[in-house]
Formats: sequence, C-alpha cells, structure tokens
Amino acid sequence: MWVSKPIYESLPYFYLLVGVLTLASSMYVNHWYWPTICFVLGLFCLVAGLVVLLKRRDSRMNERHGRPTT
Repeated sequence: MWVSKPIYESLPYFYLLVGVLTLASSMYVNHWYWPTICFVLGLFCLVAGLVVLLKRRDSRMNERHGRPTT
C-alpha cells in the first residue's frame, strides 16, 4: 500500500498521539472493561510509534553513512 509522503511521515506521530489520548482516557472511562482496553491500546500505540520512529531514524542514519540496511 502506497501513501503520500506527508501521511507516511506523520504516521508515527499519529500513533503516539493516539497512545497518549487512550492512556489519558483510561483514567476517565469507567464502564465495563474500557479502562483496561484503553490502557492496553494506549501502551501498544506508544510502543508502535516509538518503534517506527527509531527504526526510521536508524535506517536513515545507515543510508546517510553508506551502510547497507538489513
């Protein structure tokens, strides 16, 4: 799936934003299992956003220095 560059570049920040919002909402939602669901989803989104950001940074650093990516 191909997306435009601005959307592609903003995805990790979107993941981080969704993670922060769902973690914050887990403190205020008080119905059924929604606090737990929001908390787990928030942690997952934060980790996913950080992983994507760090992988992109490492890949760009390797490309800049002429090292092959594996």
